Amino acid sequence: MRLMSRGSLMKSISIPPAALEDDAAVEMARIWVAKRGLHCVLNVGTYRDSGIREATAWGVILADMARHLSHALRDNGLEADSGRALAEIQEAMTRELDHPTSTATGEFGSTTQ
Repeated sequence: MRLMSRGSLMKSISIPPAALEDDAAVEMARIWVAKRGLHCVLNVGTYRDSGIREATAWGVILADMARHLSHALRDNGLEADSGRALAEIQEAMTRELDHPTSTATGEFGSTTQ
């Protein structure tokens, strides 16, 4: 998917087919690398009335994303083994959480729906 920004095409990725087919689909995160930093819009509050703790739900989302990423790395020939890739992702996340290489600043937006 290509989006327009100030007259140029931006490098965005496609929406998963299941999300396009499901009227109840919800986008949870949009993540960009821009201006030499990470920029996120997070749909915080989705679980507010569900009885599920928001922090726990996001922990599961991040874990699922890490598993998807490990499979994508394997399937694209960037890693030979998805299990080893997942372990490396987990180690890198733990290091970054324990000793951040940057700060999370700015506004943390959510969807307007």
